[in-house]
Amino acid sequence: MIDSNRIYRPEVAPATSGRSRGASLHIIDTTLRDGEQAPGVVFSFDEKLKIAALLNDAGVQELEVGTPIMGECEQMVIREIVNAGFNFSSTCWGRATEEDMVATEKTGCSRMNISFPVSDIQQAAIGKSRSWVMDRVKPMMAFAHQRFDFVAVGAQDASRADRTFLKEFIEACLAEGAHRIRIADTVGTLNPLSTMEFFSWLTGLFPAVEFEFHGHNDLGMATANTVSAALAGCQSASLTVNGLGERAGNACLEEVVAAMKLSANSDCGIRLDRLQELCHVVEAASLRKLHDSKPIVGEMICRHESGIHCRSLVNDEMSYQAFKPELFGRKTELVFGKHSGAGGINHFLKSKGIDLAKEQLADALQSMKAAAQRAKRAFDYEEAAIIMNAAINDSK
Repeated sequence: MIDSNRIYRPEVAPATSGRSRGASLHIIDTTLRDGEQAPGVVFSFDEKLKIAALLNDAGVQELEVGTPIMGECEQMVIREIVNAGFNFSSTCWGRATEEDMVATEKTGCSRMNISFPVSDIQQAAIGKSRSWVMDRVKPMMAFAHQRFDFVAVGAQDASRADRTFLKEFIEACLAEGAHRIRIADTVGTLNPLSTMEFFSWLTGLFPAVEFEFHGHNDLGMATANTVSAALAGCQSASLTVNGLGERAGNACLEEVVAAMKLSANSDCGIRLDRLQELCHVVEAASLRKLHDSKPIVGEMICRHESGIHCRSLVNDEMSYQAFKPELFGRKTELVFGKHSGAGGINHFLKSKGIDLAKEQLADALQSMKAAAQRAKRAFDYEEAAIIMNAAINDSK
């Protein structure tokens, strides 16, 4: 059973990193690392710097800036980001190997997330075992602490790991001075309830530890799982802009911070009005087109056609919207088409100084619906005015 007191009132001892359990969710953006691992995605040097600058402007406190073992070019880009004077903390990612840590040291980055495979399936895939993992914790942590001020440990595929082994692994990492523990749902098999139960278990066992959730979206639940983890006491989350990442991607930064603020009543400290530009810059750089109905930043998210909806929105823009569009730098848009109603059309025409008789209004509405049916789309204000003016003139 889930302890609701732990989930909704997680007031326990301060975490190892100094952050309190009751603090808002600490956002770690990994667009430049895990996001770029999406097949076919390649960010140029200038694109990485621009994305980093926009994340900085949006108030993101930490960036996972890359994987130094990829080579000298990657190290050079990371070095530039680390030395650019941004406000965020820069963290590198790597495997728990000397080679990965030496490569990270060359970038000048003082923070590293070292990753261990903790599920049997991940260990077997590389010909290793639980005992191999446990034997490497002490020497790898010692090697890392000699080089970095902050050492996080990633439990890769933790959601499919044996819990007894996972507990032993976390205890061993903490004994060697791990500053944060990343719990990765590497192939996205958790759901919101199992995520909540998982983190209730973890925070019950380790109340003074800062946990981070790293969720993948294979089953479409990464955003919901991340919010559930936060409600269960998880203090940090690694996310990507637009949910960019391998396969179905990662938990989505703009969706998580919006859900935390508007659904969980917790402000993550992110400037929501900066997300629109950020998401579209990443869209262009990744060559991954956003769906028109993408939550928060999709073209259609504040656009309305239905007659019932438009009539109510004229009186109260919150009647059919979850948030004020201005919060995200958007505005409410009424468009006209097959599903438009007389109320919305009449409001639009009156705003243009046109007051029609009931019969003329019916003709204009019918003309609009017929045009939308032929075109298989809706029309904006200017297009609608042309169509309706023609219909009104024809009826005279």
